[in-house]
Amino acid sequence: MSHNFPPGQRFYELADLLTAYTYTGFMFTDTTETPGPGLASYLRIAARDPVRAETAVHQIEDLLSVGLFSEEIADDVEGLPHVRPPMGVSVEDCLRIARDHLYRFLQDPSRVPRLNPQNAWEWNERFPELSQLLGAYFHRDFSYIYESRDEALDEYVSQSEPKDCAQAAQEITELLTMVASDQELHTATTALGLDLLPPEGMSLQQWLELIRRRITAA
Repeated sequence: MSHNFPPGQRFYELADLLTAYTYTGFMFTDTTETPGPGLASYLRIAARDPVRAETAVHQIEDLLSVGLFSEEIADDVEGLPHVRPPMGVSVEDCLRIARDHLYRFLQDPSRVPRLNPQNAWEWNERFPELSQLLGAYFHRDFSYIYESRDEALDEYVSQSEPKDCAQAAQEITELLTMVASDQELHTATTALGLDLLPPEGMSLQQWLELIRRRITAA
């Protein structure tokens, strides 16, 4: 069935998995016993949606069955993030190790440790709608586009579906529950694309709570 995907989309979930590796050094560091930080990051996200891991397994097996250097999938493989294997080990061997970890995860998703996201990729996968809100409306070019934070937020609300606003509000609640310090909140929101200070006289937590109230009311 995979040949029915649009060009470059045959391995879409594998691309997400490999992207996790690019945020942790661009290298396969998994052993047969222990996933490295890139795969561990992906597994924490997959623990919330195991179907993603199942899809990744199918796509790895698809790639391995055809052959990494097959002309049939050359265009699809070219679009994948490039992750380096250790010296003396092939990319295919690394993918087999990752696949086996994914297999074991699918047999028992509860085996994945509960940790907060450890890199920007994981923060954005964990809070996709909040990433859209902060990264697309409160970025470093904010002042060239909007007169105020309120104007930016009004535009987000007007351009978003109600379900997306509701999801962003829920993600703010989850984020504020998850982080234990102002520094971690700053780290998380920076990873999610925020590049502005809160309004004068307001903490970052207070501003996020205000944003949540605004988009909930909308």
